[in-house]
Amino acid sequence: MINLRSTPRHRRSVTALLLVSLALAGGCKEVLGTPGASGPSGDTGIGSSGPEAPTDTAPADPSVTPSAPGTSATPSTPGKPTTPSAGTVPPTASGGWITIDAAAQAAATKAFFARKPKPVTGNPVKVPEFNVGCKTSHHNSDDPIVLPKLVGGSHNHTFWGNRSTDANSTAESLRASKATTCNSPDDQSAYWVPTMYQNGKVVDPTEVTVYYGSRLKDPSRTQPFPFGLRMITGNAKNQVDTPDKQGNHFWCAGIGGEIGRSADKTFPVCAKTANIVRQITFPDCWDGRHLDSPDHKAHMANGDHTGACPKSHPVPVPSVSFVISYPLSANTDGITLASGTSFSMHADFFNAWKDEALAARVRNCLDQGVKCNSAGNF
Repeated sequence: MINLRSTPRHRRSVTALLLVSLALAGGCKEVLGTPGASGPSGDTGIGSSGPEAPTDTAPADPSVTPSAPGTSATPSTPGKPTTPSAGTVPPTASGGWITIDAAAQAAATKAFFARKPKPVTGNPVKVPEFNVGCKTSHHNSDDPIVLPKLVGGSHNHTFWGNRSTDANSTAESLRASKATTCNSPDDQSAYWVPTMYQNGKVVDPTEVTVYYGSRLKDPSRTQPFPFGLRMITGNAKNQVDTPDKQGNHFWCAGIGGEIGRSADKTFPVCAKTANIVRQITFPDCWDGRHLDSPDHKAHMANGDHTGACPKSHPVPVPSVSFVISYPLSANTDGITLASGTSFSMHADFFNAWKDEALAARVRNCLDQGVKCNSAGNF
C-alpha cells in the first residue's frame, strides 16, 4: 500500500514580474508559496477581469466545487442527480488568480453530495483511494502552467496522460484531445515532471501510478476538483537537501531495497531486484474559489495538525500522488534532472478529467473510505 502522507509543505509567493524575468531566462522556475498566500499564474485561454484582488476570507459555503466551465450539464443516470457544469459565467483571470463562478461552483457541490454512493461490495481495503496507471507520453521544454504560450521556455519535462500537452495547452484543449497514455480514457488530465538523465541520456519511467486519495482524518466530504484546476508541488530552484534530510528523496522499491548510495550520495543504490522510485504528493485542501494562483500553489494547502482542511482552504479535494518507477537499480551514478539535482524534483497537474467519471470515483471510493481500481470499481 502506498503511503500518501509523506509530502513536504512548501510555498512562497512570486510576482508577475518575476515570472516574466524567469521566462526570459529560459527556465521553468516553480517557486514555493507562503502558507495562506495565493498561488500560480496561468493561462486559461479566457480574458482578464478587473483588478480586484482576492481576499483571505473563506468562501461562504466551504464545500463548493464547480465543474467544467462553458459546457452543458452532464446527462444524469437513472437514480442519480445531474452533476451540473459551471454556469454562464466563465473563469476570470486577474493578477495570476483564475477565479471561478461561485454560483455554479455551489450548484455543482450541492449536486455532487446529492449523489447516492454505489453500495460497497466485496471486501475492499479500507483506504480512500483510486488510481490510474500511465506510461510516458512525450518530452518538450514547455510548461503550460508556469510559462503558458512560451514554447521551449522551460527546462525539459517528461509528460504522461494527455498526449497533446504543450506550451499552448488550456483546459479546453486538453478536454478536446481524447488521446491519453493512462489506462482510463476518462482521464484527459496532463501530468509532468522534469526529465531525468543519466550521463546526459534520457531515462524514462517504466511506469507511473497516479493515486487519488485523502490524507484527512475524515475523507467523507471530499469532492472533485473543478475542471481546469492546476497546481504544482516541489521547487525547481531547490538544489540541496532539507536540513532534516527528510525531503525530496528517491528510494528503492522491490526485493532487497537500498544497498548503498551513489558516488555523490544523492541517489540510493538499489539491489538488482529493485528500482529507483520517487513519490510526489500534492495538497488536498482547496480555497474553493480559484483554479490557479500567482505561484500555482497558494490556492491549495495541506491539512492542518487536526487532520482537517484549514479555514483558508476549507474544501477537501483528492490528494494527487505520483509514484514514478525508473529502470535504474545498482548503477545510479551520473543521474541528474533537467531542473538540476535530485532535490529539485517537482511536479505539475492540470485537471481535465471527465466530470461524471471523476465525480463517481470520488463519491464511491474516497467518500466511503475504500480502495478502488483504475476503473473506479471496488
